Amino acid sequence: MKRPTMSEITRAPAIEISGLRVYSPSRQILRDVCLAIPHGAVFALLGPSGAGKSTLLRCINRLIELSPGLRVQGDIRLMGRSIYAPGSDVDALRARVGILFQQPAVFPGSIKKNVLFGVRHLGKAPKRLWPEIAERALRDAALWVEVKDRMDDSALELSVGQRQRLCLARALAVEPEVLLLDEPTSALDPLSTEAIEESLRRLRGRRTLVMVTHDPRQARRLADRVACLQVRDGAGEIAESGSALSRID
Repeated sequence: MKRPTMSEITRAPAIEISGLRVYSPSRQILRDVCLAIPHGAVFALLGPSGAGKSTLLRCINRLIELSPGLRVQGDIRLMGRSIYAPGSDVDALRARVGILFQQPAVFPGSIKKNVLFGVRHLGKAPKRLWPEIAERALRDAALWVEVKDRMDDSALELSVGQRQRLCLARALAVEPEVLLLDEPTSALDPLSTEAIEESLRRLRGRRTLVMVTHDPRQARRLADRVACLQVRDGAGEIAESGSALSRID
């Protein structure tokens, strides 16, 4: 995917979703979703289970296409350009739009190899810069102090909370413009949740963050803007959207 010019970035929201509809073979999952997400914002998606929040998130970097039988209509524009434009490179899109899942998924191998996985796969930087990239990403994920002396240890030796921060560091190492977060703290203890939230606060303004959460208090703590999804006639749709303070009771 060709990167937009600075003038295009200035004019357009970071993400603009227009008339998005998602269908499974048996039902409609999302109906006519329209959203504009500003640059550098923390944008929270709230709503009941089954409203399609995670589905919406996976549409933004086209991970939805890995789910057999699902069909997508409508358009999503990233920095002013459609992610479905002819010739779009899906791997390049997913490097620009990273994702952090609910359950941390670390790979067998060292902490260092985990954090640099995307950098190595995408050829994002010469090898001589890898130590600097790894340190910066781990610092941004609030994990560097805990692992700096054990970078060659297995990532599987980390606690669940540390693994989630390692996954955050791995996503940040490739310097995405947008980071999608699918209930990133729901499986974590309070201390690990606090560490993740503090990392996300530091990223505000440097990255556009789109976060699914079931916790209105978390949305109030972190989000600048929110969208609330509801289920109507079996499909999820936007009930309302706006600033976090005005929308979260």
